[in-house]
Amino acid sequence: MRAFKSVGGTPLFIKKAKGAYLYDADGNKYIDYINSWGPMILGHAYEPLVKAIQEKVQDSTSFGAPTELEIEIAELIKSMAPNIDLVRMVSSGTEACMSAIRLARGYTGKNKFIKFEGCYHGHADAFLVKAGSGVATFNIQTVPGITTGVSNDTLTAPFNDLAAVEKLVHENKNEIAAIIIEPVAGNMGCIPPLPGYLEGLRKICDAEKIVFIFDEVMTGFRLAAGGAQEKFSVHADLITYGKVIGGGMPVGAFGGKKEIMEHIAPLGNVYQAGTLSGNPIAMIAGFTLLKTLKENPSIYSDLEDKTRFLHKGLREVFEKSNLRFVINQSGSMISIHFSDRPVIDFSSSASSNTQTFNKFFHFMLDRGIYLPPSAFETWFVSNALSEDDIEKTIDAARQFIREYN
Repeated sequence: MRAFKSVGGTPLFIKKAKGAYLYDADGNKYIDYINSWGPMILGHAYEPLVKAIQEKVQDSTSFGAPTELEIEIAELIKSMAPNIDLVRMVSSGTEACMSAIRLARGYTGKNKFIKFEGCYHGHADAFLVKAGSGVATFNIQTVPGITTGVSNDTLTAPFNDLAAVEKLVHENKNEIAAIIIEPVAGNMGCIPPLPGYLEGLRKICDAEKIVFIFDEVMTGFRLAAGGAQEKFSVHADLITYGKVIGGGMPVGAFGGKKEIMEHIAPLGNVYQAGTLSGNPIAMIAGFTLLKTLKENPSIYSDLEDKTRFLHKGLREVFEKSNLRFVINQSGSMISIHFSDRPVIDFSSSASSNTQTFNKFFHFMLDRGIYLPPSAFETWFVSNALSEDDIEKTIDAARQFIREYN
């Protein structure tokens, strides 16, 4: 996506960002709907977060030893997100998801797991099977370097298709360690779960003793203080987090039920380690962000209101055009698909008109609106976005329709 491979043209090189805006190396200003792919919930260079990093960095950038701050952020995560007894810090969302799958296998003694077509859980080998935005953007269907054995243990089903999961479980009886899912998909555009879908997966996992993993790298602390678990009232067994808990710094974490997490070393025999896990700079950034979110719950209603305002404005604009379109939204995640049918999975997302999206992307970019440079990525709204910024975005879309028609 950074290379603009999907949309064409020369990618922007960003020099700085503040609040809702990006500034490129040539001094151009853009309203940002990427927000570092999610974590800038309060906008770029949020002042309390910047100050906290500046103070903490004077103590050193890394220790390779435990810090009290790791405990404080773990307790904060537990207090906000339901169903988490123990937390392990890592350095990225990829590492969190990779470790969660290893833990599920070690806990259950089973090797296979189910993921969903178009969902992206990082670039570990097992996840690069029908993995959504990145590989879709580059039109890579089979990733070189992934062994047949790894692929055979990765079972895939269409998103929002409960019957397909039931079929896989029946065909691989007592062989499936985990089901991992983005509860709101963000790597085929924004695709929320259909009513009853997550509840159905939870029921299957309970019946078959399968570990249910929510990949909340995008949704965690963004859709609600308790993430997708809180928003949809469905509890997972393990939850993975990414850059949100570092305020945009390289960081990740996974956590969940004590009976499962105790299998991670040193309490158990499932090994995981990383020199920079719990890095103090990432920890103070994440602690500052999460504490702000916890103490100011109105942030979530503000985010929802702003995203609904954007949704309503874009819908009204496109309804006056000849274009077929779908706008999906969940909380402060939103995306537009140029399609004539509901977009509920990767197949329906991939069948949308990407050429029209590419034209739309560049039209908006030329008018100072920076959208994700791929039809297969969700947009992220930050609380720094003003009503005027949203009006400018809607007006730019209105100009696009005038030219298109």
